[in-house]
Amino acid sequence: MTSQSLAPVLDHVDATLDTALERLMALLRIASISTDPAYKHACDQAADWMVQDLRSLGFTAQKHPTTGHPMVVAKDQGAGGLHVLFYGHYDVQPVDPLNLWHRDPFDPAIEETPAGTVIRGRGAADDKGQLMTFVEACRAWKAVHGSLPVRVSMFFEGEEESGSPSLVPYMKDHASDLKADIALICDTGMFDPQTPAITTALRGLAKLELEITGPDKDLHSGMYGGAAINPAHVLARILADLHDDTGRVTLNGFYDGVPELTNAQAEQWDALGFDAAGFLGGVGLSVPAGEQNRSVLEMIWSRPTCEINGMNSGYTGAGFKTVLPSKASAKVSFRLVGTQDPDAILRAFDAHVQARLPADCSYEILDAEGAGATTMPIDHPAFEAARQALSDEWPRPAAFIGCGGSIPIAGYFQTLLGMDSMLIGFGRDDDALHSPNEKYDLEAFHKGIRSWVRILDALSRV
Repeated sequence: MTSQSLAPVLDHVDATLDTALERLMALLRIASISTDPAYKHACDQAADWMVQDLRSLGFTAQKHPTTGHPMVVAKDQGAGGLHVLFYGHYDVQPVDPLNLWHRDPFDPAIEETPAGTVIRGRGAADDKGQLMTFVEACRAWKAVHGSLPVRVSMFFEGEEESGSPSLVPYMKDHASDLKADIALICDTGMFDPQTPAITTALRGLAKLELEITGPDKDLHSGMYGGAAINPAHVLARILADLHDDTGRVTLNGFYDGVPELTNAQAEQWDALGFDAAGFLGGVGLSVPAGEQNRSVLEMIWSRPTCEINGMNSGYTGAGFKTVLPSKASAKVSFRLVGTQDPDAILRAFDAHVQARLPADCSYEILDAEGAGATTMPIDHPAFEAARQALSDEWPRPAAFIGCGGSIPIAGYFQTLLGMDSMLIGFGRDDDALHSPNEKYDLEAFHKGIRSWVRILDALSRV
């Protein structure tokens, strides 16, 4: 359904799509690679471009210097009421390997592909194209009605692709200036090309490296094998004991704070028609691992994990060397959900190792760190209003979904500014983020703008 004030804005978006694309192309031509000092000027240029574009819409916009790349903050009072803070990033990933690109990464173009029309270029999907869907939605509202239906602030950083070293210090120093009623983040994707989504659960992460030491040097396995302790054997036993026969993690207290899905969430996820066989088959697998009696979707969106990310011991070069190693090491990580405490889990892992360490062996845990999961309260009326607005734009109803990875900014908004986030993006699985030939579907850009127009209208009634 479209309200009397909404319909002309949507019509304006359709009529001015070509000029919106021209603006996006201009931004994509700026090689704002944040991790490479050689592109510092380009990052400044991208920030300046954003400031000028937002000022042209009537926003009060400023570029704020940091120890790294600048922040851009813009504000518009709109019609008052709900105050939203929209976050995005104007920096992009490096383009290497350049020889795998079909065209210059910073010479964007509209291309026809067998799957449809796409915008090709570095940053098209991550995150310039996504960022501009919201900016263009604001532009359309202002062009038609002269003002926005809600109070809007925008917050763009230039270091997301290089670890955001300036982000937390800046947010702490400018907390009162950034705080709003709710944050909007457009750096995620659709569930599928027909089904929009609002990500409401992001898994946290704890990680460490475990090193086991036995003899004081590598030994000849013919002379010492059987008599001397082998750290590789010890490490293997410790790691094997991290899971039981049902796939559950055995660390003491590991499942403290892990919630079960609500009935409403389970029904929404079942309605998505997720193809678990296709998901695993796409990477050459067929049998789900992990916890028994849990669906694949549950395991990647709402369940915690313990994974071995790498192992090293003894001789691993070409040929064969009959060595009994002095050391063995493994990198281990935990994806966390709900209110799991990363520090408690790291302590539990330490106790797990101590309980299984034989005589003549010592251990060290290196680089241990962690951050908790982020969960959004979908009972906030803004969430359902946005879900209904998205459902009105796309062929299939929108769903509240989880995310297997971590998006730190959502957690920072909660812990530093005391506000929740709605993560709404229009990316697709084949966008080649961080890879050669990155693209953003033209439909995602067009309907993304229309989606934000609808969401702004819906939020004005919250």
